[in-house]
Amino acid sequence: MADQSNIQSAASKSIRPFKSSEEYLYAMKEDLAEWLNTLYDLDISADSFMEGLGTGCALCRHANNVNRAAQDFQLEYPEAAHSMKLPSKDVGFQSRNVVAGSFVARDNVSNFISWCRQELWIKDVLMFETNDLVERCNEKNFVLCLLEVARRGAKFGMLAPMLIQLEEEIEEEIRDQESLRIDVEEPAEQSPPSRCFSRKESSQSSSLSVEQEEEPEPEPIIWPQKRVLCDMRNLDELVREILGRCSCPAQFPMIKVSEGKYKVGDSSALIFIRVGPHHTDQKYLSL
Repeated sequence: MADQSNIQSAASKSIRPFKSSEEYLYAMKEDLAEWLNTLYDLDISADSFMEGLGTGCALCRHANNVNRAAQDFQLEYPEAAHSMKLPSKDVGFQSRNVVAGSFVARDNVSNFISWCRQELWIKDVLMFETNDLVERCNEKNFVLCLLEVARRGAKFGMLAPMLIQLEEEIEEEIRDQESLRIDVEEPAEQSPPSRCFSRKESSQSSSLSVEQEEEPEPEPIIWPQKRVLCDMRNLDELVREILGRCSCPAQFPMIKVSEGKYKVGDSSALIFIRVGPHHTDQKYLSL
């Protein structure tokens, strides 16, 4: 069972600053509620999140949709699917006249939990129990489990909550930076064997050697600009303004690494700042 440290750990990786794990938990519920409303035409909010999903119907319905998405993914990308564990067992559930807290509702929730464990192989630390949802006594585990289900579905092409989309964007940007670093380092490492190869060829054919010597230098690679989600100049000003409100005896310097990425103080951890479509810069930066 996840405890307070699980939420704190998740919050520390978030692109949003929050004063407490409770605020971060509320934000996750908002994101998940909007996601489920979009997928299944529901009308739930962060405040009614547990109550709105208490019958287990929407959960089981989503589980079956993940199965279908996995099947479509396997047909379209058989090579990639071969190395993945794909869910396939449908989840049976009752949807007519189901009341939250009833035996039928408990059975629906139990079936969804079994699917998460057996078909998605979600770790126990991210799982919840039937009573956690029915009696609304453990929101943290329930939210963490749904986020993990959303991550798995996103791998098969399903719509993901905004939080997961931003996580994927940050991971993609990190991969791009690593790829750029490797591509920049490789030519210097490969240049000695390239010169040796040219000398060998020149000993076999002088005309080929001349042609190789006169070959122009390759054009430098121009990498496309990443999509900017907001006015970074204004974002920089806001970051500096918020940082200036710090009342610590020792002030910490802020270093801009690149657009939307900062280092504060002596920490080596990067702080990513992204602004969603429904939020302002000030809301994200206010502490």
